[in-house]
This record gives sequence, C-alpha cells and structure tokens, in this order.
Amino acid sequence: QVQLVESGGGLVQAGGSLRLSCTASGRTVSTASMAWFRQAPGKERALVTAIGWRPGTTYYTENVKGRFTIFRDNAKNTVYLQMNSLKPEDTALYFCAATRAYGGTYYDKNSYNYWGQGTQVTVSS
Repeated sequence: QVQLVESGGGLVQAGGSLRLSCTASGRTVSTASMAWFRQAPGKERALVTAIGWRPGTTYYTENVKGRFTIFRDNAKNTVYLQMNSLKPEDTALYFCAATRAYGGTYYDKNSYNYWGQGTQVTVSS
C-alpha cells in the first residue's frame, strides 16, 4: 500500500518562502514520477511541477518557473517543493502524487495513481 504524507504548508506573506515535503511509504520515490498538484477554491486540481524517475526530468507549469523547485532525497524517500517569491495566487491546497513504479509520463496529470491528503498554503498580500 502506497502512502504519501505531505507537510510544510502554512501561512506566509507575499514574497516569502515555504518548503513542502512529501514522504512516501510502500514505494521508493526514486522509481516513480512524483508531482505536486494544487487546488484553489472553486478551481480544478492542477499540475504544478513534476519530477520523473529518469534523472534530469522535471516539469514546471509556466507561472511557477523560476520560483518553485522540485527535488527529491532518495535516502529519505521524500520529495520536496521549494517555493520562493510566493504570490497570493499561489494560495491553494497542495497535493503530492506518485505514479506506479517506472510508469506513466511525469508531465501528464493523468499518470498519477497515488495521492497524499494535501497541505494548505496561504499567501497573504
């Protein structure tokens, strides 16, 4: 059974930073594509960033490029999302997701099979 547990959300002022963590059990993060999605009130869940199981494969949606960084620590079986220069429009519930081992396409939002419970990020203006 794959379980993903997010942490690190909170309230931050515009321009500030947060780091989200997603720790996996029942799955080695190095063998799966991992992603962060977010869902704002009244909006659909959207893919924000992803990291493929192949080295050097990352995806960022246009409006977070240069501000967000996804990376993983295989020794800790954890994927991180470093968020800098946060804006009020980044406010959302952030979800961690994983594909099956060596499966899916990391930049395809429909490839993700396993989900965390979400962590709230609120950016005040």
